[in-house]
Amino acid sequence: MTPLARAQRQLTAHPLAADAALAAGVLLCMLAGSFVDPHSGHSVSWRIRTPDPLSLLLMTLGAAALVFRRRAPMAVLAVTGTVSVVESVTGDPRAPVAMSAVVALFTVAATTDRPTTWRAGLLTMTVLTGAAMLVGPLPWYAQENLGILAWTGIGATAGDAVRSRRAVVQAIRERAERAERTREEEARRRVAEERLRIARDLHDVVAHHIALVNVQAGVAAHVMDRRPDQAKEALAHVREASRSALNELRATVGLLRQSGDPEAPTEPAPGLDRLDELAGTFRSAGLQVEVARSDDGTTLPAAVDLAAYRVIQEALTNVQKHAGPAARAEVSVVRVGPSLEVTVLDDGTDDGPQGAGPQQGGGHGLLGMRERVTALRGTLTTGPRYGGGFRVHAILPVKPRTADAKDPV
Repeated sequence: MTPLARAQRQLTAHPLAADAALAAGVLLCMLAGSFVDPHSGHSVSWRIRTPDPLSLLLMTLGAAALVFRRRAPMAVLAVTGTVSVVESVTGDPRAPVAMSAVVALFTVAATTDRPTTWRAGLLTMTVLTGAAMLVGPLPWYAQENLGILAWTGIGATAGDAVRSRRAVVQAIRERAERAERTREEEARRRVAEERLRIARDLHDVVAHHIALVNVQAGVAAHVMDRRPDQAKEALAHVREASRSALNELRATVGLLRQSGDPEAPTEPAPGLDRLDELAGTFRSAGLQVEVARSDDGTTLPAAVDLAAYRVIQEALTNVQKHAGPAARAEVSVVRVGPSLEVTVLDDGTDDGPQGAGPQQGGGHGLLGMRERVTALRGTLTTGPRYGGGFRVHAILPVKPRTADAKDPV
């Protein structure tokens, strides 16, 4: 750091010392000006003169007042204006005491608002110039009188310009800080949403395939000695379900990779085009599943397609786990106007077929389905059926709704 920069930083950290240094500089300038007497005749000439004691006292008082210009700018302006008026009336030749009033007016303009600057500036110019023209020893049209008018106007204008620049810089800094906070909050929100989505995907994948593996493993263990062919078939289903689980886990966890990591899988997310395959995995596990669809030719957004698939997958998984070995499930996918309705019914006879998991076992199946559907601005209805069984009904908007006057902003 250069000595000049170090000195500037120290003065900034100690404003009173900076004002004292400014006051000393102004005093030196006024003293230097008071020893020079411009004398004009046919030609311009300069001569050295000695200022009178009153002028020296007034210059000292005006410079001393500038030490407190930041603490009480209006009071300092009043003091410096008063000594300047006294000098304008009594000084002959005149000393440049008005320089202290110009600096004080600059401080008022730089630290207050524009209306205050206008009032203080007009009052200072009127009083100093009027006193010099009307009561001073020089003719009213003397250059010194016009110089007071010009310098006070320059002080007010320069101070207002400095204040405006500070306000613009502060506004830019606040906007930048606000934008930075907004970006950080948006980034945190997106990270939280992505974590929630990945957690839902992992839950759906693991719950579905592990349920199938559990059922098929139980079947294989039960018939291993008496019917080895059926046990072999059950183990093949276990292997197929575990392979599918690994593939989907790999695709989901691949989203967490960084830019420098190996390339993540590019397999598309599952959708309703794989509904028959999904139903087949449950049928192979012993669950009777019937599928009815009336959405042929409907092109779904990727998020809606995935959500519908996951809702059916989770609902059938709950049927497999909670509805009993003899349960039957019905799946219907229907396009109704701008929405897609997905319904999963079962006739399970166990207590709490699907609701038992989330409510008694602490699972997150129904909660995950509800979060998926709500994120798409859809609705999910779940509950037991009259006479036994459970019903899951999801309404998913196929086309995103546009904001209107009824929607909250």
